[in-house]
Amino acid sequence: MRELQVWKFGGTSLGNGVLMRSAAELVVEALGTRDLIVVCSAMGDTTDHLMAVADAASRGDSQTAIETIRRLREAHVRACREAVGDVEVRKEVESFVAERTEELEKVATSASLLREVTDRTRDLIASFGERLSTKIFWGALKSMGVDAVYLEGGEAGIVTDDSFGSANPLMPLTAQLLRERVGRLIAEGKVPVVTGYIAANKEGVTTTLGRGGSDYTATLIAYSLDAKEVWLWTDVDGMMSADPRVVGTARVLRRISYDEAVEMAYFGAKGLQIRTILPAKEKGILIRIKNTFNPEAEGTVICDSTEREPGVTKAVLFTKNVSMLTVKGDVLKGGVLSARVLAVLEKLKVVPLMISQSVSSASISVVLPKPVTDLVVPGLEREVIGELGGGELEVERDVAAIAVIGEGMKGTPGVASRVFTAVAKRGINVRMIAQGSSELNISFVVKERDAEEAVRAVHEAFIG
Repeated sequence: MRELQVWKFGGTSLGNGVLMRSAAELVVEALGTRDLIVVCSAMGDTTDHLMAVADAASRGDSQTAIETIRRLREAHVRACREAVGDVEVRKEVESFVAERTEELEKVATSASLLREVTDRTRDLIASFGERLSTKIFWGALKSMGVDAVYLEGGEAGIVTDDSFGSANPLMPLTAQLLRERVGRLIAEGKVPVVTGYIAANKEGVTTTLGRGGSDYTATLIAYSLDAKEVWLWTDVDGMMSADPRVVGTARVLRRISYDEAVEMAYFGAKGLQIRTILPAKEKGILIRIKNTFNPEAEGTVICDSTEREPGVTKAVLFTKNVSMLTVKGDVLKGGVLSARVLAVLEKLKVVPLMISQSVSSASISVVLPKPVTDLVVPGLEREVIGELGGGELEVERDVAAIAVIGEGMKGTPGVASRVFTAVAKRGINVRMIAQGSSELNISFVVKERDAEEAVRAVHEAFIG
């Protein structure tokens, strides 16, 4: 029996028709030895342009919305002509592009008249990027003699709830439908080419899977059809031990565990979303991160922890897009203080990156994504400081969070000491420290101006 793999191509890999054709050639070459399901992201920065269409429509600016759509149409027609060699197939794809962009113009015009773009409408507008790119990719494969079948996410069987913008698949219904629809095509010797990011609710209304949704589409399909591997084709050679723009000696990680990948995803590692990893982890499906511009490179394999490489730490990551909020109160009200702070975060559906609490419970610090800071501060002032009748809220927006990640830290004494000694030698003050019970991650907060130097110090101490 031939091995089944799911290959997902990202937006940079499909940035124009020439790149699409090159990606299609990779698929054709691989089909001699395995069965493939292909998942496509939108072409280049199309999704950003579509969000601009939605924003213009919400302001009633139909002219800007239509002009943007027509530029997108021209770009996709040009890509079609570059990618699709067969004349008849090209005509079919060009006709598809014309019909879909006309449909998009109608949606944008209607929204402009209302001066309103609901989450449902925004999902519909966003979905056109994957529809167009996937159809062109389908055309490229058809031109190369591949028996390919174009499917939108909902047609393939991905059914979600009504959480427009970041919908949640309804499992096991999704798994059942994917097995029936996509599995049947594989059994018939066809190559399903599926839109990433897009799904549908039970009523058939278009939904999207949120940021990183195309990767999530790939692992959902792999999970449902028991594929052996998922290959995520992107524009880098793999996951790095640090940002190479900050650390000149950063290296590609050959293997990382699912749990290490989850920790890295929390800190914004390029090309990783937590939801992408979880279906693969549950069934032990390997995830490979590959570079379409350097396909010979080995890339990074995300796999079970029993197969991990030796080494105490794997990566040192950081994010500057955070704020640190510290709430201080009466020692006697400490337990209540912590509970109130966490209740506010839960009410606002804000997930903190880090939490640290004093032994007396009289103060608690949380690190949050910077964009939600102004949402959380009024809630803490009103429902914690105000209702408890005292206390202090300190907000620091000029900080960065740093994470030292690696399964090798488990049971290894002295890791934290080495981390903070390395940072202290550079004259950097640590503002907050947190470490989970998993021992996979030591996180700390420094002033934003010190972040890059702290990353270099820790990377040098552990990785080189």
